[in-house]
Amino acid sequence: MRIIGGRLKRSRLAVADAPGLRPTPDRVRETLFNWLGQALTGWRCLDLFAGSGALGLEAASRGAARVDLVERDPRLAAALTQACARLQVDGARVHARDALAFAAQAAPAGYDLVFVDPPYADALQRAALAHAARLLDDGGLAYVEAPGADELARCIDPQLWDLQRSSHAGDVHYALLRRRPRAPAADADAASH
Repeated sequence: MRIIGGRLKRSRLAVADAPGLRPTPDRVRETLFNWLGQALTGWRCLDLFAGSGALGLEAASRGAARVDLVERDPRLAAALTQACARLQVDGARVHARDALAFAAQAAPAGYDLVFVDPPYADALQRAALAHAARLLDDGGLAYVEAPGADELARCIDPQLWDLQRSSHAGDVHYALLRRRPRAPAADADAASH
């Protein structure tokens, strides 16, 4: 597998043999980054369920200032750490933790883009997107993958997300979502009456 754009274009990424690991295919990544615009200069990105790191490292290659790669499998996390060092990716941090636990403890509104691509068997997309909504400013973006159109539709809470784009390639169904504006906080005086 290779990074397809940016300063690290054509750099190889090792893909370990691990249960549930499905690196996002080149064709899907190309479509996603076309949707996003090719440069992510200065963006703060979170790659939950990082696995091979294909999404997060692609964002780093395209200028993201900060990329947090979260992977609970210690072997995969170690491989991500080695890849970041080998590719000299400044601003990338690998967190060997459970993705949902990391997201629950991360500071609100700390990211511009969150990648959500858990192992399909775990069906964690909806829970991860709920956390992602808290981690993004209004208008922030989330990318999600699911094993089918129905699964993709079920994981998107319309109170939190506006669907920007969606597509599929083989068994991969994916969407780019925009964080809906939060409801204004109720006026303290109005609440007391």
